[in-house]
Amino acid sequence: MSLATFVQQLLTGVSLGGAYALIAIGYTMVYGILRLINFAHGDLFMMSGYFMIFAIASMPWFIAIPVAFAGTILLGMGIEKAAYRPLRKAPRMSVMISAIGVSYLLENLATYLFTAIPMAYPEIPGLKKILTFGPVTTSLVTILTPILTVVLTIMLLQLINHTKIGMAMRAVSKDTEASRLMGIKVDSTISFTFFIGSLLAAVGALLYFTDRMTVYPYSGALPGLKCFVAAVLGGIGSIPGAVIGGFIIGISETFIVAFGYSTFSDAFTFVLLIIILLVRPTGLFGEAASDKV
Repeated sequence: MSLATFVQQLLTGVSLGGAYALIAIGYTMVYGILRLINFAHGDLFMMSGYFMIFAIASMPWFIAIPVAFAGTILLGMGIEKAAYRPLRKAPRMSVMISAIGVSYLLENLATYLFTAIPMAYPEIPGLKKILTFGPVTTSLVTILTPILTVVLTIMLLQLINHTKIGMAMRAVSKDTEASRLMGIKVDSTISFTFFIGSLLAAVGALLYFTDRMTVYPYSGALPGLKCFVAAVLGGIGSIPGAVIGGFIIGISETFIVAFGYSTFSDAFTFVLLIIILLVRPTGLFGEAASDKV
């Protein structure tokens, strides 16, 4: 593999990893607050793709993007309110089953509303612009994705560590009942967590589908599972861990395909999950949890 080809594949892998990282943050934030694996998150990402397709068909792109983002946020927060909030005091397994049910509901609803035929994702002006750096040719979205991912992650960490709502989120993640007794509005804090996770999923969908150009009802299932693996790899509950996990999986997957082993690119992600659970169950940056007696 020549140096130019290596750099080209690395840029592609970093771009894919950036999109994975944004979605993985949603998994890790919800788990940090509710100890819930939100299996519907990948399908929320898929629905965001459809929202963009229909929004941009009827309005200018600079209005369509906020409208699609708003639709994704409302859907994410609606799922929390309808499917998760009523089960707040239920056994954890009940909430997880509810999340799986919501995932299948979104997939089948998308199939019913939009059919199973892949739909073309609209081209946002400028994002597919070709850039040339010597022998390396890439698109603007490939360069923009990792930069945007890092910037959004830094902004999120600042919000969590240096604002009142961030302090509330950290308190709720440690002890929900104690937070409630201290006057923290737990339900509002959890809703805000879903707001942030849904917004990042919408940004991730924009960057991911711009490169892949088609959306279909199950287009969020496999990326969603890969992003869950990224969150586990980094240490579920750790935002920097989710980002690094997303980049690791995106780069690894790209190079596996580049070396001609595309058949094993998806399998690699889940082999990696098994290895990390065997070697370091808490992930690269996770902390061992202790159950209260």
